[in-house]
Amino acid sequence: LEPFFRFHPWLYMLLIPAISMRLWSEERKAGTLELLMTLPISLLEAVIGKFLAAWCFTAIALVLTFPVWLTINYLGEPDNTVIAAGYLGSLLLAGACLSIGSCISALTKNQVVAFVISFVICFAFNLSGFPIVLDMFSAWAPQAIVDVISSFSFLSHFESILRGVIDIRDIIFFASLIAFWLYATILAIEAKKGS
Repeated sequence: LEPFFRFHPWLYMLLIPAISMRLWSEERKAGTLELLMTLPISLLEAVIGKFLAAWCFTAIALVLTFPVWLTINYLGEPDNTVIAAGYLGSLLLAGACLSIGSCISALTKNQVVAFVISFVICFAFNLSGFPIVLDMFSAWAPQAIVDVISSFSFLSHFESILRGVIDIRDIIFFASLIAFWLYATILAIEAKKGS
């Protein structure tokens, strides 16, 4: 299933911004954000609730690919723990893209703008580990900056999970990225409350 999973980062660049573009922009456009803020829930609970709903939707879509896993098991003898790690990595990658999309959706009233900007940011995270990008930065930037740019690559963290190696550093990378972008979502909504 390696080719199946290697396609996910590129698929999520289109699919996840399409899911997340309405999370907050539609609330602002329709004027229901004020109504949502008057409910007896905190802003943190609203942000996490919307994020988890979108993440569950994505997880259901991912789970519905299980016939591929069944077919592979029927036709051969794959290492099922590596396949399970691939599903876990794919779910974490989807969560990271969703949190980015949620933040961008909170910054704009226009869903199309939220989609395009989320796509560009996810694309940048995917490309940040490519040699051509790193060579461009290494021509003028110190090696420490090039290493930082390389460490933000979705692909490098995702590929290590695809090999079946669930490294705590990869889990922390995706979890901290999700937490950072959800916190940025809260700040964006707080800043836009008055407008």
